[in-house]
Amino acid sequence: MNILLDNVDVSSTTGPNHFASKLKKYMQRQGDTFTSDRAFDAQLSFIQSANRPTSPLFQRLDGIYFNSEQDFNRMNAAIKDTYRRSDGVIFQSEFNRRLTFEYFGEHSNSTVIHNGADLEHIDQVRPLRTPPLEQFETVWCCASSWRPHKRLEDNIEYFLQHSNKRDCLVVAGNVNHNEVAQHERVFYPGNLEVKDLYSLYKKSKYFIHLAYLDHCPNVVVDAVACGCHVICSSAGGTKEIAIGGTIIEEDEWDLKPTELYKPPKMDFSRKVENNYNTNIDMIYVASKYNKFLGETK
Repeated sequence: MNILLDNVDVSSTTGPNHFASKLKKYMQRQGDTFTSDRAFDAQLSFIQSANRPTSPLFQRLDGIYFNSEQDFNRMNAAIKDTYRRSDGVIFQSEFNRRLTFEYFGEHSNSTVIHNGADLEHIDQVRPLRTPPLEQFETVWCCASSWRPHKRLEDNIEYFLQHSNKRDCLVVAGNVNHNEVAQHERVFYPGNLEVKDLYSLYKKSKYFIHLAYLDHCPNVVVDAVACGCHVICSSAGGTKEIAIGGTIIEEDEWDLKPTELYKPPKMDFSRKVENNYNTNIDMIYVASKYNKFLGETK
């Protein structure tokens, strides 16, 4: 099958683009092609379509807008238009599908395919070795594009409450100066390349991701694949890929527009074990994409 990857830059390492590069790699291995010199069997548009295709159109949805402090209807307009024109829609999580059905209506042909990890690449990466971390017994970490609903402050507070003096926390990703918690056991290396993130994850025992209403974060998939024990919120789709992790329960969200950047206060005592057992191997994920696209074309 020849596929047009639409609205994607596989040279970028941002979330959707990083996933697209992994998907392309593993779909090519199973015989699919991504060339532009002949007709396409399917167009796979990430988030929204940049063209009007003549071949079947599939939409991969990262999520939709629902922040009540934004003009979310306007921001969703192009996404919704692609959704309505698509022959099939791929959601990242069951949470993502429920949310989209609530705002856009049900789609007649949809599936949930969670994000996956490049286990082959990860196996080739060694755990991080750097002098500042060698003095500690246990490394914790977190990584994100830090916006208010990602709850950096809660991540740090959870670490400080649940760690001992021989533990440290590494916060990957650029952090605003006014959000930096000055503590001798918390480190801020800034943005890291994907390989360096894998190396950090392999050094770490715990990965904290207390983000509010996240959909299916690639950083969590990769952290799980590197052997981290994930601590995440029950609100959103993160729990669906936090295999073997710890869930901090929150009140059920009613799917109505909400002040996303003002998430509710967490109660860290509401901890439960996660019972999801999602297959996050990119070989499996790529086969699911091939099957869904092939059945509809």
